[in-house]
Amino acid sequence: MAQWHPHKTVATVVEHNARFLMVEELINGQLVLNQPAGHLEANESLAQAALRETLEETAWEVELTGFLGLYQQVSSVDNICYIRTCFIATAIREVPGLALDTDIVQALWLTRAELEERKEQMRSPVVLRVIDDYLLGKAYPLDVVQTLD
Repeated sequence: MAQWHPHKTVATVVEHNARFLMVEELINGQLVLNQPAGHLEANESLAQAALRETLEETAWEVELTGFLGLYQQVSSVDNICYIRTCFIATAIREVPGLALDTDIVQALWLTRAELEERKEQMRSPVVLRVIDDYLLGKAYPLDVVQTLD
């Protein structure tokens, strides 16, 4: 019997001028919205993964400023369990000319109201949940996430 493994992902909530950094990506032929997010890779910390994924998917360098939370969700599409580690970040600078990951159509900045208008386009219910948690002021210090060597 094969051993079961949840999918470990990282994400960042980046707000600037009441707009959130989002990605529009093509997944299974559908255009969906998500935070900059992706899978943890071998030999990287959760924080390093969040910074890397944000840069690769949006061409924005960010600085992590807090930890938002840990979210577990089982996909209604494929029954895969996702464990999302979500960080809060501040935008530092856009890197002009940086090619985005192949499945990313574009990075864009959207208000919470604009996200609500596109609610049916969310990759998962977690996308709006983390933004709402952020807007509620949920934030923890970065040192609640420990990387041990």
